[in-house]
Amino acid sequence: MKIADMNWMQVEAYLQHDDRCLLPIGCTEQHAALSLAVDAILAERVAVEAAEPLGVPVFPVLPFGITPSFMSYPGTVTLKMETMLRVVTDLLDSLDHQGFRRILIVNGHGGNQPVAALVAEWMAAHPRTRVRLHNWWNAPRTLAYVKSIDPQSAHASWMENLPWTRLPGVTQPPGRKAPVDYQRYAVLPPDAARALAGDGNFGGAYERPDAEVLEMWRIAVEETRALIEGPWA
Repeated sequence: MKIADMNWMQVEAYLQHDDRCLLPIGCTEQHAALSLAVDAILAERVAVEAAEPLGVPVFPVLPFGITPSFMSYPGTVTLKMETMLRVVTDLLDSLDHQGFRRILIVNGHGGNQPVAALVAEWMAAHPRTRVRLHNWWNAPRTLAYVKSIDPQSAHASWMENLPWTRLPGVTQPPGRKAPVDYQRYAVLPPDAARALAGDGNFGGAYERPDAEVLEMWRIAVEETRALIEGPWA
């Protein structure tokens, strides 16, 4: 259930019998012909669908993340790493103060990985509260399914091309794209990175049949739900 659909009294009542919650974090960045909000859309949706049968609340997604290398693509917004870590720290402090003791951060953006180190540091100072960072797209079963279909699938390819990340009236390019040279890309400033990555797809087919894409999504929801259920000890 979404926090947006609850009032404070309902949250207070919930905390009398459960202390779990989900905090999705994403990004606003280029995804080739897909929505700029792909990472935020998918992080929040997988969290909501996973938590709904369990009655665990999901907080609104943090829509901005760490993505400096995409800054030459209009519409991309980045946070400094220090800012991101301070924001997540404030969010965890707030949830801990309210009485949430088991917090699953559902991450939709690879550039947010510094949050993993923050979580470990934060828990050391808050031993009564457990926090997990879950990168939904590369959880073991989800990633294995993706790679079994298309080993070269990467950023902005079919694995992020779901019915709710497509844009009306926008047609995906045909075929597939050769993988971007990551070793070169990793050391380039934004303008040169854009020149290398072109439309922004990092490799693999632009689209696959919906049956395959939705099967990937089903697996991702199941893996996320399993983490909510625990164990948390």
